[in-house]
Amino acid sequence: MWSLTRDSARWAFLVGAVWGVAHFLPLLWWAREAAGAIPWVALSIAQAMLMALAPVMYVWIRRVRVLRNARVLLVMPFAGAWVAAEQLRQVWPFGGFPWVRMAFSQTDGPLVKLAPYGGAPLVSFVVAALGGLLAVGVGAFLSKDMVRVPLAALTIAAVLVAPMFIGLDTRAEAGTIRIGAVQGNVANPGRDAFQNAREVTGNHMAGTSRLIEEHGQVDLVLWPENASDYDPRVDEKAREMVNAAADAAGVPMLVGTVRYTGDTRYNEILVWDGVDGVGDVYAKQIPAAFGEYIPLRKYVREIVPVVDLVSVDMSAGEEPAYLDVPVAALGRDVRTATIICFEVAYDALIQEAVQEGSQFLYVPTNNASFGETTESVQQLAMTRFRAVEHGRAAVQISTVGVSGWAGPDGELHEVTELFTAEEFAAEIPLRTTQTLATRLGPWPVYGLMVLVGLGVVAGMVRYRVPARG
Repeated sequence: MWSLTRDSARWAFLVGAVWGVAHFLPLLWWAREAAGAIPWVALSIAQAMLMALAPVMYVWIRRVRVLRNARVLLVMPFAGAWVAAEQLRQVWPFGGFPWVRMAFSQTDGPLVKLAPYGGAPLVSFVVAALGGLLAVGVGAFLSKDMVRVPLAALTIAAVLVAPMFIGLDTRAEAGTIRIGAVQGNVANPGRDAFQNAREVTGNHMAGTSRLIEEHGQVDLVLWPENASDYDPRVDEKAREMVNAAADAAGVPMLVGTVRYTGDTRYNEILVWDGVDGVGDVYAKQIPAAFGEYIPLRKYVREIVPVVDLVSVDMSAGEEPAYLDVPVAALGRDVRTATIICFEVAYDALIQEAVQEGSQFLYVPTNNASFGETTESVQQLAMTRFRAVEHGRAAVQISTVGVSGWAGPDGELHEVTELFTAEEFAAEIPLRTTQTLATRLGPWPVYGLMVLVGLGVVAGMVRYRVPARG
């Protein structure tokens, strides 16, 4: 915001691109660990170019006559353009990649309490607006404008302090459920992790036994994504191990596996009870481009041969992201939002699952390919944010960590270490009340994008007047 004083879209794009590269390269370092330097740099630059559209849109919008001299008001189109660019990243290209949005940086700050009222778009908007106000305040101070300095300072303070008085409801509304989560670990992390599929399933089988021995009876056992890469529905050895774990637990389990069909595969979570076999099944709706399937494989292979490690492309599931899980202690099924790995970054998928009656959030993930990076910690921050956004307890369980669970207020109650075999049990609340963000769904951000689009068109077509601030 401070750098965008020129009335030049080209300059704005350059500023945005430099900011984006500085932002994404360190935060997406884990992509280098998983796929190598070229994919890491390519992903970071691609995301930077998309975010560089935000300052371009802002420069165009502020050419509108009513905004030209209203410097304080300019923080609104700046924040709106920012959210519009983040929304574009969420859907394009190749299904989008909304990682490390501004909203997700606020998990431990007061602004997270705004999440139930407008979700990630609202929190990102407020973060960007506060940055804009800070730029206005500093500019006013340097120009000795003693009217705008206190106005900006007071507004920033008020926005940061006000959410502290917002209470978050954490009460159980539909009873509680005692979950047990098993982090089995992988012996050889990194790109070779998937070669240890049998061992990984065995680790989770052993972890389930330890869970019951050390924590007592639970109502439901949660395994992570890829806990049984050999599909227990068709592979006898995998079925024996999963059944042994189910027998030890004596309750249903949610099991991550992979189903192969013809020349494609599906990343799935199964409801498994060891007696009746498989109940509900959820197939991941948003496979990760270049990680779980390779767009433009013929051309990408020439630059990054490592893409052929993904030998069979993953297809997208079509059913909503929830499972109905029978819980004997409650005498009923509990609808569980099932958000596999990177899906936790996507707004609409989770909104739909909670709108359909999900009572807690379950985020199974496999972080084995990312080594000792911060990828899993970033993901846990998003899981905690979603807990607050939708007023639901949220459990993230990984093959290798970091795993943990958060209450509907985002408070973290358990956290495991990376590359350890660990288990935990917890009594979590089941909730039915839907937050405003859940009920409204994507419509507020759609409206914002329409306004931003109209502002851009108005600024480009009708008012090519130099901006001053």
